[in-house]
Amino acid sequence: MINIIDRYIAKNFIIYFLSSLAIFLVLFVAVDYLSNMSSYGVSGDIIRRYYMYSMPAIIYQMFPIACVVASVFTISSLNKNSELVSLFSFGLSLARVSAPILVLVSLLGGMAFVASDRILPNFEEKKDYTYWVEVRNRPGMFSTVKKGKIWYRSGNILFNIQSLSPNGKNAQGASFYYFDNNWKMVQMIKADMVELKEKLWLLKDGVIHLFAEENSFPIIKKYEEKLIEIDEEVADIQTDSSSASRLELSELKKFIQRNKDAGVDTLEFEVSYHSKFSYAFTGFVLVLLGIPFSVKRERSGSIVANIGVCIGLIFLFWTLYSSFQTFAKYGGVPPLFGAWAANILLGGFAVFLISRTRL
Repeated sequence: MINIIDRYIAKNFIIYFLSSLAIFLVLFVAVDYLSNMSSYGVSGDIIRRYYMYSMPAIIYQMFPIACVVASVFTISSLNKNSELVSLFSFGLSLARVSAPILVLVSLLGGMAFVASDRILPNFEEKKDYTYWVEVRNRPGMFSTVKKGKIWYRSGNILFNIQSLSPNGKNAQGASFYYFDNNWKMVQMIKADMVELKEKLWLLKDGVIHLFAEENSFPIIKKYEEKLIEIDEEVADIQTDSSSASRLELSELKKFIQRNKDAGVDTLEFEVSYHSKFSYAFTGFVLVLLGIPFSVKRERSGSIVANIGVCIGLIFLFWTLYSSFQTFAKYGGVPPLFGAWAANILLGGFAVFLISRTRL
């Protein structure tokens, strides 16, 4: 009897989950295309590939929302049809009735966590390449983190940055390679520190290598400060400074440690690192929070009421979640606490409500 009930509840949850996820995906893509992509006039094939590469990240972002919507509608439908009363009469608690949903959400959360670490970075890199190179035709704004460096291209200049501050205003360990029209290197500039001031970058404590045909060896000159001009397309490099979404956890951890060793502020990256763990539990916490609000004494179960509950819960959670993360990024609270605070506070509150909920 219990197994039949569990399968019935799990089936309803899966149907609502897949339906809501499909609706969110369609709405997200439609709104994003009309507001952003439609103005660039690129081919349909490029648009298709861009959204294909974007799909895993969209699903990952919408996963907690789809979970809470599915749980609210599943429990509300049981309540509306008086099935919840019958289950309670068998001696089942609200927590026991919700167990199949919580198990499914836990499994889905684990899958989302693995996917975010193993699948999303590769798709994010391909999506960024498609956007900057094929859609915007600004290849200089596409950066790729390889072996601890961030590579960019600006015309006939290739340069890499060892570490870039989260605000994009300072960099360390920069190397600039200048080429002529035949792609023969004519100059190389290295700098220990760089101050990014829009199109003018101030290089500090570096070396210049000049390669001339009449000389067998390069001419080497040291400098304390040197001002160079960067093309406009990479002058706003700080808009793409955060590489956390394109790094696996192990890579991000090494990236943080390397920046710490270089004396660069790593708070934003540390919050991103801990958030990769906490976000996997977001769906579970939202479902816990939604369950007691799905049980209404009048058993109305209207669609409008359910949608209102979902919107309210999502707004409450994301307000706390984003606020604590912002505090952590500015040093107000430790990164670990900033990433987990909303889950812990609302999760505890949800358990309290479930324990006191009665029909």
